[in-house]
Amino acid sequence: MKKVFLFLLLAAGVNARAAFLDSVSIEGRWDLTVHLPSKDAPSWLEVRLSGTRTLVGRFVGMGGSARPISKVYYSGGKLNFSIPPQWEREDRDLSVEGHVEGDSLVGTMVLPNGNQYNWVGRRAPALRKNTEPKWGTPIKLFDGTDLKGWHAMGENQWKAEGSLLVSPHSGANIVTDATFTDFKLHIEFRYPKGSNSGVYLRGRYELQVEDSKGMEPLNNQLGSVYGFLAPTEMLAKDPGEWQSYDVTLVGRMVTVALNGVVVICHQEIPGITGGALDSREGEPGPIYLQGDHGPIEYRNIVLTPAKQ
Repeated sequence: MKKVFLFLLLAAGVNARAAFLDSVSIEGRWDLTVHLPSKDAPSWLEVRLSGTRTLVGRFVGMGGSARPISKVYYSGGKLNFSIPPQWEREDRDLSVEGHVEGDSLVGTMVLPNGNQYNWVGRRAPALRKNTEPKWGTPIKLFDGTDLKGWHAMGENQWKAEGSLLVSPHSGANIVTDATFTDFKLHIEFRYPKGSNSGVYLRGRYELQVEDSKGMEPLNNQLGSVYGFLAPTEMLAKDPGEWQSYDVTLVGRMVTVALNGVVVICHQEIPGITGGALDSREGEPGPIYLQGDHGPIEYRNIVLTPAKQ
């Protein structure tokens, strides 16, 4: 009887170990590409163990912020999870199913509106750097006179006016023609009361620009990397005042100074934020400015690239 009990105990241990090793195959961060009818859209998934047997995670959809996944169900190479609605207009969960296919994940995603799309995920690159960068010559991305070096992603409302890059009302986002890898960026901005914009690093990681005076320093307010990293303190000025970001991005590691004070110090950006241009994190990307959330003005946009 003791031998039978011992055998069952060992078998249970083997099965538990097998289940653990199975789960390890999807642990980590995944850059997703969702195949829409007219284009591809970026998304992102993180899966990790909570304790010894439960998988949890985070998910970034085609818009909005990173959201927690309370449980990822995974067995035999297949996964599924759901997350509750993010917006008031949504009345049902977003659900995701997928399976391992070689070194990728592939699957389907059903949005709260009922639309279903196929997606493919590939492991996100670590982007770790072993040496400190050497900095090149600063580049003035906006010369104050025209939109040379930029293009709008839609019908353009942006204009150069009085040495300012101005979006007078909600419209298209605007993107640099050039792309960058590691860099330092100085940028100044001004918004009216209640307005909202964003500065996307490599076109994938949004630094929030929002009327946040008097707010708590959360990961969706001014000074944050949207949905991921909160500033240590809220240093927003009044609407109508000029403010500034000074940013250093090397790999995934970011340092952010808001109005001359460091509010994020050498922190890792886990993945793309909502509104990213794509999920190809290993590639260079542009600077893009959000113009679809209200009036905004920018000036003194200077980028110093790392030498390759």
